[in-house]
Amino acid sequence: MLSGRRILSTPGDASLDPAFRGKDSSRPTRSAQPGVWARFRRRRPALLGLILLGSLGLVAVLAGVVAPSDPFRASGPPLQPPSARHWLGTDDLGRDVFSGVVHGSRLSLLVGLVAALTSGLVGTLVGSVAGYFGRVADDTLMRLAELVQVVPRFFLALLVAALFGPSVGVITLLLGLTFWPSTARLLRAQILSLRRRDFVLAARALGVSEWRILAGHVLPNALPVVIVNTALQIGSAILVEAGLSFLGLGDRSVASWGNMLNSAQPLIRIAWWTSVFPGLAITLTVVAANLVGDGLSAALDPRLHGSAPPP
Repeated sequence: MLSGRRILSTPGDASLDPAFRGKDSSRPTRSAQPGVWARFRRRRPALLGLILLGSLGLVAVLAGVVAPSDPFRASGPPLQPPSARHWLGTDDLGRDVFSGVVHGSRLSLLVGLVAALTSGLVGTLVGSVAGYFGRVADDTLMRLAELVQVVPRFFLALLVAALFGPSVGVITLLLGLTFWPSTARLLRAQILSLRRRDFVLAARALGVSEWRILAGHVLPNALPVVIVNTALQIGSAILVEAGLSFLGLGDRSVASWGNMLNSAQPLIRIAWWTSVFPGLAITLTVVAANLVGDGLSAALDPRLHGSAPPP
């Protein structure tokens, strides 16, 4: 009789195992390890920095709507303290400080982003070639990186300003071409640890070209270092550009936070708002960029921050 028979399940028959009842074995199981965005979102300072940077970027794009006053023209009496009409006061020429801060965010963010991306591209090229091919290429490129790091940026800025004039494009290119050694060194160290891995040796045994191995196998595994360092360099580039403009080496024809600080030097005792608010804008932007960079570091390589999942 069928009712008296016992059905014996084999070890490979998962459908009859009580542990598998109610489960669809055809569905892929999800990894317990959180993704990059989830790890980044867990770090509240990094998320706050991202929100602040995003807000500054939105203000820069909509500067003409947020602050319609011309930052170079007088819009009220000179040296007026913050009020309902002029939220951040006016300078010695009657120009609205709020308009200057809002319109100045365009230049500062643009210089920071372009300079950081330029240094990231140059550093990636130099670091990948030096780390993967080694020998003569490594020695030559690393000596070049040391030479660039030794020469002071402000000395180069003085020289470049004397030769080509203090333009925004020249300053941005100068920063991009002097920030790359740190990216190159970090990437080189990462590639040195990757080029002897089994997947590289297997690709080489299959006859894949060295350049293809570097671009398709090694570099993608080392890119988190480049991304983190590039994000951190945004704040550094903004700070250096503001310092150059403060010293009078910036382009005076455009609104920038450094130019505002330069003009506010003799007014700091009698009109504190002309220097405090541009300086506060620089500080908040640099801190936000550094928080985002630190968050990316934890999200892309959680082992560095002790948040890696257990094996």
